[in-house]
Amino acid sequence: MKTWVISLGGSLIIPDSIDFKFLHAFKQKIRKHYKNNKFVIVCGGGSIARKYINALRKEKHTEKELSLAGIRATRMNALFLMQLFGKEANDALPHDMEGVKDMLAKNNVVICGALRYAPDSTSDGTSAKLSHHLKTEFINMTNIKGLYSDNPLTNKKAIFIPWESWKDFERRANNLSYKAGQHFVLDQKASTIIREYKIPTYIIGRDLKNIDKILNRKKFTGTLISN
Repeated sequence: MKTWVISLGGSLIIPDSIDFKFLHAFKQKIRKHYKNNKFVIVCGGGSIARKYINALRKEKHTEKELSLAGIRATRMNALFLMQLFGKEANDALPHDMEGVKDMLAKNNVVICGALRYAPDSTSDGTSAKLSHHLKTEFINMTNIKGLYSDNPLTNKKAIFIPWESWKDFERRANNLSYKAGQHFVLDQKASTIIREYKIPTYIIGRDLKNIDKILNRKKFTGTLISN
């Protein structure tokens, strides 16, 4: 039985309103692979988190307070997704990695938000830490199909990057200054963790066929971060 960690971007859970059609299809796709796989799904905060963070930033709250608001949003999204999956998922929200591991022994899928607060980190960092702790590969799902040279939503000339080394990706991520509520394919802490522990990392968009392809070791549309 193989375990996978999936970081499910908040931009896919709740881009503005809840994307039920996508989430139902996501549940069906994950369920299809229970025979040979278990999953840890870490939920991002999405638009809800950014709205809370932006409001608090105007009130000049500290970066830690902004991050805590984002953590609460990820946990709210996780509680919703737990209900969506029903009895096949965990029935309580884990708040640390050992809790995730214990629940994984009893469930096909364990759903969580961000765990304990860590400076300059998002739910991507949580996912990378869990991948290391559980010795798994890491799938990061976001609202674009993979890594680009620039943000393809604002720059039509951005170049798609199908593969990048851990070292080069860490350098790219760290060229950006961390900001609570930031929107990059993988945060700075996560980029360091996957490089340090050599965790194969797949960045894909909303096309769920890519989950099948990755689990079956077939060519997929997205970006691989590896050696």
